[in-house]
Amino acid sequence: MNSDFSAARARLDAAEAKREEVLLRHIANGVMIESRTVEIDESVVIAPGAKILSGTILRGRTVIGENCEIGPNTMIRDCVLGDGCIANASQLNEARFGNDVNIGPFAYVRPGSVVADGCKVGDFVELKNSTLGEGTKLPHLIYVGDSDVGAHCNFGCGSITCNYDGNYKYRTTVGDNAFIGCNTNLVSPCQVGDGAYTAAGTTITGRVPADALAIGRVEPATKPGWARRHRAKKSKP
Repeated sequence: MNSDFSAARARLDAAEAKREEVLLRHIANGVMIESRTVEIDESVVIAPGAKILSGTILRGRTVIGENCEIGPNTMIRDCVLGDGCIANASQLNEARFGNDVNIGPFAYVRPGSVVADGCKVGDFVELKNSTLGEGTKLPHLIYVGDSDVGAHCNFGCGSITCNYDGNYKYRTTVGDNAFIGCNTNLVSPCQVGDGAYTAAGTTITGRVPADALAIGRVEPATKPGWARRHRAKKSKP
């Protein structure tokens, strides 16, 4: 029992020494590493001037560009990030990011995604097998899957692509300069043209022409006095 414990401890000590050796090598190359809680695979490439904050894990064939700030508490696996990117408290997997991309906090980027320069993939945003054009913003609480999104688009809070019908997955296409209103459902396969808008609460199932406004709301029905009568029922014995 003691020999097994000693062997396990020796392996752990060796792994810790190797991990610290990798950290020191990056520090010597001009990378700022905030804490010993950082873990970096030997295969990872980090440019000088990047800053790696505590709790960050960099795996596989990851490449980090100059002047990036990664972390805290970020896991990146087999990704390429250009210069000047920020990734805060997020998980990124098998994706490519241009320069000056702002990611997180709490973003989840899944394999097959390509994000161009100046994009934002914000808090509680999930991106899967999708492309984002230059300057496109996904600020918060958004799911974009199996989609091709143009440049300088904006997605409102709660917008999603409905890419799976239970049997097959389909793609959504959004043109340049489109504005996707809050709580829009883009039911794939569908298309939103260049410069088009979708009103908040709209469901798109086909094609929205360029520069059009798509409104898919049901007219609200108002029943005067209903709430008062409803409360009165509750007060009766």
